[in-house]
Amino acid sequence: MYIISLTYKVPLEKIDQHLEDHVAYLNTQYEKGHFLMSGKKVPRTGGVILAQANDKEEVMRIVERDPFYANQLADYGVTEFIPSKSAKELQFLLV
Repeated sequence: MYIISLTYKVPLEKIDQHLEDHVAYLNTQYEKGHFLMSGKKVPRTGGVILAQANDKEEVMRIVERDPFYANQLADYGVTEFIPSKSAKELQFLLV
C-alpha cells in the first residue's frame, strides 16, 4: 500500500483551473482499483491519496497520468507502508 502526498507548487487559482480533470483522473483510478481514499490537506496546500499497486514504479506510472503532475502543478511524494493494524471497519486492507 502507498501514501501519495501532493504539495501544490502554484497558486490555488491555477489548481482550480485543472481540478475537473484531476477529479476525472481520480475517478478513473478508483474504477481501476488503484485508489482507496483521497482528499485535500488542511490547510489546502495539496492532497493525500491512499493507493494500492504492485510496486512503487507502478504507482509512479499512475501518478504521471494526473493532470496536476502533467502540468507541473504539484510535487509528489510516495511512501510505501504495510498495514499491520486497523480499525475493525478497515481490516480488509490488512495484508
